[in-house]
This record gives sequence, C-alpha cells and structure tokens, in this order.
Amino acid sequence: MPLPLPSLNDNFLAFFKKLCYDNIMKSSKFITNTALIAGLYSAITIFLAPISFGPLQVRIAEALTVLPFLFVEAVPGLWIGCLIANIYGGLGPIDIFGGSFLTLLAAFLTHQTRKFNKPSLAPLPPVLINAFGVSAYLQFLVEPPAIPIFQEFKVPAYFLFVITIGIGELISCYGLGLPLLKFLLKRKAIRKIS
Repeated sequence: MPLPLPSLNDNFLAFFKKLCYDNIMKSSKFITNTALIAGLYSAITIFLAPISFGPLQVRIAEALTVLPFLFVEAVPGLWIGCLIANIYGGLGPIDIFGGSFLTLLAAFLTHQTRKFNKPSLAPLPPVLINAFGVSAYLQFLVEPPAIPIFQEFKVPAYFLFVITIGIGELISCYGLGLPLLKFLLKRKAIRKIS
C-alpha cells in the first residue's frame, strides 16, 4: 500500500509550525525583519491608495511579494502588511481578512518556489492567487470596470476582475518585483541573511 502524499494543507501547517518554533521564538532579527516588510508593504499601499484599491489596480507594494523567495520572514510580513493596508481600503472584513489570507497563501507558495531555484517563478503565485482569488469576492463588493471591448462581448464580472487584477499583478510582480529579486540575488549580503 503506497504511503499517502502530504496535501498542500499539511505542508502549509507544517511550514507555519516550523516558522513559529524555529524562527519567531528564537530571533528578534526575524521579528524585526517581519515588521519591516509589513511596514513597507502597508505604507506603500496606503500612500499609493488611489491605484492600490478597486477594480483597476496596480498595487506597487505587490513587488515585495517576491521576497519570500529569499526570506522566510517575508511570509508573515506580507500577510500583516496586507492586513493593515486592507483596513484602509474600505471594502470591509472580506477584503481585510480574505485578501490577507490570499496574500499569505501566495507568500507561502512563493517561498516554496525556492525548491526549483528559478527566480522567474517567484512572482507567479501572487499573480495567479490574486487574479483568481481576489476577483472571487471583489465582484460582489464593487462595480466591474467599464471596458468597452469586454462589454461588447458580455464578459462576466468575475472574468473582468481576473483580467484587470491579473494585469495589475503582472505589472507589480513581474515588472517591478522580478527585477527587484534579481537585484537582491546579485547582492552578496542578501545571500548571507537568507
């Protein structure tokens, strides 16, 4: 009888158990770096609020979602930063907690892409998770964007959000985040920290 393979849920829970016991309980540096990443994410998002929220958004802070490829402390940092930023977004508890959970899941998956040793994969989880996940609840909270070509073809609201949020995520994660990641990978000091 073959051994059961661990599910994503098992890996997720084991990851956070290890995260807590191996890092948080032992290191003020870990907590400091987590807080720094959370502060950066929330400050950038709030400062650029007009383009960070709504049906047409390019959340520049999403460029930081590549950091879990280098630092495990970016996983809780991005989650906390998104939680704080979404409080200011005005869409309520669904966005505050739902959006933050999706960021946590994307950060976890980005951290897992380290196994492939391909930095170009690091931005993929936040792009896909946010495009499809955020769209699932955003369609009920705000009006879909009025894009004439899509109105002509009567594209459902969910898919309009998938397209618009996906484009915004591609700009932030691949257009800004991947160059940031490549820059950080070239820095010897970053390798010593991770």
